[in-house]
Amino acid sequence: MAEKKKELIKIRGANEHNLKNLDVDIPRNKLVVLTGLSGSGKSSLAFDTIYAEGQRRYMESLSSYARQFLGQMEKPNVESIEGLSPAISIDQKSTNRNPRSTVGTVTEIYDYFRLLYARIGIPHCPKCGREIKKQTADEMTDQIMALPEGTKIQLMAPVVRGRKGTHVKLLDRAKKSGYVRVRIDGNMYELSEGITLDKNIKHNIEIVVDRLVVRPGIEKRLADSIESVLSLAEGLLVVDVIGGEPLNFSQNFACPDCGISIDEIEPRSFSFNNPFGACPVCFGLGYKMEFDEDLMIPNKLLSINEGAIVVTGWQSCTDKSSFTHAILEALCKEYHFDLDTPFEQYPKEIQDVLLRGTNGKEVKVYYKGQRGEGIYDVAFDGLIRNVERRYRETGSETMKAEYESFMQITPCRECGGQRLKKGALAVTVGDKNISDVTAMSIERLQRFISSLELSKTQQMIGGQILKEIKARLQFLLDVGLEYLTLARATGTLSGGEAQRIRLATQIGSGLVGVAYILDEPSIGLHQRDNDKLLATLKHLRDLGNTLIVVEHDEDTMFAADQVIDIGPGAGEHGGELVAQGTAQEIMKVERSITGAYLSGKIKIPVPKTRAVPTGWIKVVGAAENNLKNIDVKFPLGVMTCVTGVSGSGKSSLVNEILYKSMAKKLNRARVIPGKHKRIEGLEMLDKVIDIDQSPIGRTPRSNPATYTGVFDLIRDLFAATADAKAKGYKKGRFSFNVKGGRCEACSGDGIIKIEMHFLPDVYVPCEVCGGKRYNRETLEVKYKGKSIYDVLNMTVEEALHFFENVPSIRRKMETLYDVGLSYIRLGQPSTTLSGGEAQRIKLATELSRRSTGKTVYILDEPTTGLHFADVHKLTEILRRLAADGNTVIVIEHNLDVIKTADYIIDIGPEGGDKGGTVVACGTPEEVAENPNSYTGKYIKMMLDRK
Repeated sequence: MAEKKKELIKIRGANEHNLKNLDVDIPRNKLVVLTGLSGSGKSSLAFDTIYAEGQRRYMESLSSYARQFLGQMEKPNVESIEGLSPAISIDQKSTNRNPRSTVGTVTEIYDYFRLLYARIGIPHCPKCGREIKKQTADEMTDQIMALPEGTKIQLMAPVVRGRKGTHVKLLDRAKKSGYVRVRIDGNMYELSEGITLDKNIKHNIEIVVDRLVVRPGIEKRLADSIESVLSLAEGLLVVDVIGGEPLNFSQNFACPDCGISIDEIEPRSFSFNNPFGACPVCFGLGYKMEFDEDLMIPNKLLSINEGAIVVTGWQSCTDKSSFTHAILEALCKEYHFDLDTPFEQYPKEIQDVLLRGTNGKEVKVYYKGQRGEGIYDVAFDGLIRNVERRYRETGSETMKAEYESFMQITPCRECGGQRLKKGALAVTVGDKNISDVTAMSIERLQRFISSLELSKTQQMIGGQILKEIKARLQFLLDVGLEYLTLARATGTLSGGEAQRIRLATQIGSGLVGVAYILDEPSIGLHQRDNDKLLATLKHLRDLGNTLIVVEHDEDTMFAADQVIDIGPGAGEHGGELVAQGTAQEIMKVERSITGAYLSGKIKIPVPKTRAVPTGWIKVVGAAENNLKNIDVKFPLGVMTCVTGVSGSGKSSLVNEILYKSMAKKLNRARVIPGKHKRIEGLEMLDKVIDIDQSPIGRTPRSNPATYTGVFDLIRDLFAATADAKAKGYKKGRFSFNVKGGRCEACSGDGIIKIEMHFLPDVYVPCEVCGGKRYNRETLEVKYKGKSIYDVLNMTVEEALHFFENVPSIRRKMETLYDVGLSYIRLGQPSTTLSGGEAQRIKLATELSRRSTGKTVYILDEPTTGLHFADVHKLTEILRRLAADGNTVIVIEHNLDVIKTADYIIDIGPEGGDKGGTVVACGTPEEVAENPNSYTGKYIKMMLDRK
């Protein structure tokens, strides 16, 4: 019995968020899927209860000293949890958005490559490409003697290079050895002075061993001094040529032809996060933010007087009384052009003068201002440099953000986007440098490593490292990420990709007895690759781990050892255990909506007819990322799905080219679209809207009522009541963001944060208003017996009945209800909403607007986090948008959405280099018959089911 008990994680009385005193037993060392409607309480159980408690118990085991550095963990609202293992969460939110983080650094494969290149890499001269060998002391002597006679030199021993510390003992030792001078961080000191260094700063210390003038006869002394330096500085020598460039010598590596010495090769030489390896210009980022002339002058068909220049600070140049106009007039006189000519018709020299300046040549500017008039000599430094200076000098964050909207990310000129110093990029293994290797797709890299030919010595040194690299690359291939490169920034990955990378890293670590908690790892994964992912999950389970997966995917449910269905509804109507067992057992439970969809009792219907397009837009010559110069036609007035395996080029086509081009032309957005020749047919549209899963607000003050605009209408309603009029209250009185009606003790937050040392910060309801956010006088104003606080506390469902006689509010409530958000509260802080919920609030806001029928809606994987029943609702909303004559373009892997589309564009056939072409396009029925389309194969099965 005791044995049996140990095999379960027993949860009793879980009340976190909307969970209703939930009791559940989860089997250990099994693959368990948690499912249920969006907002039913799955994540509250998996992350906020099981994971939070696992983490907290681990923290509790540490000393109070260690705990103070780790932040605090709050105890979840649960009576007891027994049989819990240490928990590791692999969710979507914790992806590192730092621009320095890449796929290689996250998976630690790059660390192994750094070690490999440092140990068996062959260094070459960065200038001439010749292989570099070590230098002897005699060669160094000869090279120094070749300097012009009479040159004054100092021989220096670089004993400390980029190390923190006070280095007192080292300086003492140098003094006792009879040395007199030392150069620290570029400044010369006498060793007899009391030198104190800051221990927290990295220092460079060079001891002056000898000072000489180059002339015949000093060879013996020079050779002796060089020997001393080399023994002091472990084979390194710096020759400080007075009035010239310093010379670096190394017993290790230098090019005899160019006289270039390169530093000793260490793993840190290949790290772009370390000053020793990073490119000195871009500091290892690989790119720079620079002002872009296409954003500063977006429409080159206009003349300057018509407002061609739109960059901040120069918009006034159309005003004849402005100083900027006076400068341009002066340039016109000097270079003989006028301001009424369209910008693109200026000769290249004139465009260069305007953008890059007069190269120091002064022009006479006549300006008449409020303080009189005068003629000024101005050396115009060009629009780009002028705005760069303004950007540097402004102290306002708002202005900085304004200037940044005219900037574009461009590869660094020094390293060409390769992030490392030239010396590090000149080291090769198998004729490829470390940057070439990280730019290969995982699949190509695996082939390159397998066919690598090494010498016997190299094989002995690098054999173990290569074994580790191969194993880790295989894990990435196993989770279906063969199209990624190690240099890809983690910030550009989808939630599912980031999760699968972390999954591969976890398999690499080979832990046993851990509870892994995953949040929809199948996001962004084509059905074809699902089997690979499931095999990975089962492998983790078979090692002896418990896997708790929050998932809506049918295949994962059938592959799981147990499915736990939380529900039956969402929000207030959820939080209970509806069913538990295998997928087959869940199908038999009457109450389970999941079971009904799995068994086919409820189906998402395939439309009887497919809508006919009202027109077409055509993207010509799409070549962004891996797209192979393709032409793609998108139908208007219908719902289109863009499909294809992960990494095939869907996002490049839709988000980078189509959306950005439309946003630039229709919405006048400051963006630069991806590489393409042109887009035909945009004149038939009036705006484009991108509905993604980003949060609707980043502060607790933002909520569904403020986002949808319904809060304004509600405040108008309260301001119009007899009570409010009698007290003279205007609409602003009912806002919790401004002084007047809000509770000033908590500034309208309703809660007060109390900081506790060694314990989590405690949020307590405000004593004055009791968490109601408003002062007493404001709360006395009632509409139909309810105060403004009561209204904010209503769910959408309650508000729908409450405001049924107010058409403007009712319409907004109906759309929120239609998109399946009946359970959210109007005043619920937007920070507590899931990605899927935020996206549906945006959809509802769009639905409640009057339709023009000329709008394009773009959605990228809208089914993320959605249950079958929610997907059902979503397909109905998307069809409603298309039925009004709008164009809906969806990037999607979910077959239920794809089968309801009017038109499919399938990109592929594979991911990465092998993708980027149109495999099939047409109605789902036409694509299903295409033998080359992976999507077609799966759609055929879905269509046959009906």
